[in-house]
Amino acid sequence: MARSLRVEREGGVYHIINRGNYLQDLFIDEGSHLAFEKCLFEACEKCGWKLEGFCVMTNHFHLVVRTPKGNLVYGMKWLQSTFANRYHNFRKIHGKLFQGRYKSLIVEEDAYLGALLHYVHLNPVRAGICTVEALKHYRWSSYWYLYNPRKRPCFLSLAESLIHAGNLDDTPAGRRKYQDYLAWVSTDDAVRKELAFDQMSRGWALGSKDFKRGLLKSGGLLKNGSFDALKLEGEDLREANELIWQEFLQAGLRAAGKHGEMIVSSRKSAEWKVWIACELKRRTSAPNTWIARELNMGVPQAIAVLTSRFLRGDGRTNPGYRAFIQRFTE
Repeated sequence: MARSLRVEREGGVYHIINRGNYLQDLFIDEGSHLAFEKCLFEACEKCGWKLEGFCVMTNHFHLVVRTPKGNLVYGMKWLQSTFANRYHNFRKIHGKLFQGRYKSLIVEEDAYLGALLHYVHLNPVRAGICTVEALKHYRWSSYWYLYNPRKRPCFLSLAESLIHAGNLDDTPAGRRKYQDYLAWVSTDDAVRKELAFDQMSRGWALGSKDFKRGLLKSGGLLKNGSFDALKLEGEDLREANELIWQEFLQAGLRAAGKHGEMIVSSRKSAEWKVWIACELKRRTSAPNTWIARELNMGVPQAIAVLTSRFLRGDGRTNPGYRAFIQRFTE
């Protein structure tokens, strides 16, 4: 099974989700909830994490974690394996506890962190477990700690939740306003759409295309602008693939001295389009359907025909093509 992309970053913020194997209920009583919370808090202390928010339901959990040391993978491995061992030992059972690898989305803070925290806090409300007014009594959430400040561990910070609800203070009055804010969000479809609630658990990153493109570069997937051959698999990585292909396409256009409007105005079999298509096929996993659409080269079969004909002939010795490659790799 294809694995999701992991981007580890010092100071990165992540939305982490996992579920019980076959969606089984893991957190069935107070003891299992407390055991998971204890493991989570130990992981935060062990790894130096800052916990921005969390919510544990009956068969899954949501965490919003900041990793100053860039150690998400190590910390999650410790958290899940430690909890599973303790769970098995206490209940005298065996077998897989979680459905698989946890899902983690790296978050663009300025644009999405506040909305993500509201989304996480409203989980019990969306599940019909309680109302917004009763949410402060739902014990297994960072929202409960908002109303119990003396019990908060030092690594749990709820400031971002309040800031992104109108720069509210961490006071009784500020908490009441935050409750009113969540009540408004929970009943207004347009607001939830504006906050992108439907995107909070999808994909591999929560942010703009520029943010995601920057992650791919800084993560070494687009190494030093050389666009090394790379194939990412899995539904979650489809967007990452397309960002890489698009970056490569733009570099090809620059090397050919062309711009986006010329893709439409030039003939489908233009020589410079064939050059770019050849490099896309050689250096990336972009399929012919994508190349044909983005370069306006007609049907996908045309890509195979044109690139094969070019490479079988004297295309590689073409002075224009050689100059194109040189500019492309500069």
